[in-house]
Amino acid sequence: MIDIKLIRENRELVKENIKKKFQDEKLGLVDEVYELDKKYRECKTKADNLKALKNKLSASIGELMREKKEEDANEAKRKVAQINKEIPELEEEEEKLEVKIHEIMMVIPNIIASDVPIGEDDTKNVEEQTFGEAKVYSYEVPYHAEIMESFNGLDKEAAGRVTGNGFYYLMGDIARLHSAVLAYARDFMIDKGFTYCIPPYMIRSEAVDGVMSFSEKENMMYKIEGEDLYLIGTSEHSMIAKFKDQILKESDLPITMTSYSPCFRKEVGAHGIEERGIYRIHQFEKQEMIVICKKEDSDMWYDKMWNYSVELFRSLNIPVRKLVCCSGDLADLKYRSCDIEAWSPRQQKYFEVCSCSNLTDAQARRLQIRYKKEDGSKEFAHTLNNTVIAPPRMLIALLENNYQEDGSVVIPEALRPYMGGKEKIEKK
Repeated sequence: MIDIKLIRENRELVKENIKKKFQDEKLGLVDEVYELDKKYRECKTKADNLKALKNKLSASIGELMREKKEEDANEAKRKVAQINKEIPELEEEEEKLEVKIHEIMMVIPNIIASDVPIGEDDTKNVEEQTFGEAKVYSYEVPYHAEIMESFNGLDKEAAGRVTGNGFYYLMGDIARLHSAVLAYARDFMIDKGFTYCIPPYMIRSEAVDGVMSFSEKENMMYKIEGEDLYLIGTSEHSMIAKFKDQILKESDLPITMTSYSPCFRKEVGAHGIEERGIYRIHQFEKQEMIVICKKEDSDMWYDKMWNYSVELFRSLNIPVRKLVCCSGDLADLKYRSCDIEAWSPRQQKYFEVCSCSNLTDAQARRLQIRYKKEDGSKEFAHTLNNTVIAPPRMLIALLENNYQEDGSVVIPEALRPYMGGKEKIEKK
């Protein structure tokens, strides 16, 4: 959520930003909220003036009575009684206007960075840099589900019977590899100075509305029937919401945390739940990182965070690239974002495995996360998030890039301590 002062002072900037995001249907909201805010401030000023007048009149009544000016005292009482009727009406109007303004401000997108590429959708995202050699093998690399099945490591058929499409069983060495990747990612981030956290896997609606846009909520979140609770789509949601309504100490910033959680996503409007594989699914596990920092530090942390992803994937022999997200591919709360994509030797193209985002103070405004500066003033914090790893997709990249001609998969050295020293997994 942007600062309403921006709409008061520079409506055209806000409108231009909306156009850059190809959301022209929201342009009228800017003028609407401007007029509502104008009425709100007029209403509040009138109420404040009446309260001041009431206090003045009330103070004068005693003095008038002592001076035997009964008629003047009665007139003052009459005015106070009239004011007492008007103030609640004005306060009710204030409250209605405030609610309406808040509703509109929640759907006006955050101002994007000046260097974000302009484009309607993810087809206009821009490759900025590659890391590692994207190899094409002389032998065929099977579909990832087939590789897993060759180790008796994947059973989607049974999951379909038990739960439905978009779920899976992982077993044996594949399940162990899945856990090894999560444990390695956890320790990797702890070594970077991040505090490890296991957060709640369900959050209330007010927390959901604070951490994400309404369209994301509708397309992603599973609601618990009969409860004001939603299953998290990523642990970023509950980690950031941990600081809701808090005034932090400037000396405690930055707050850097990494968390493990299962994640649940409806994937409405996505490219489709896969029948065979585990690329796009309803349930998965994930290691996430978040940063809460001062305004002047958020760009620096953004660069640090996506570079951590590159370093982690390269340590597992996986070539990656950084893809800068264009304006139309940015969720409403994002100032800038990039995807880290892993190389697929089978498809001979890259696919998304991490997403790093700087939300400036848009998320903190929704959640009222502020920090107190040395001079006593309070400022909204900046929030950032990035995927460390999401193993189903990470497993695809890991298996394909370490697949051998004989059907075995070499375990990268960094993971071997988490696999009991095992150097490779082989067909059963």
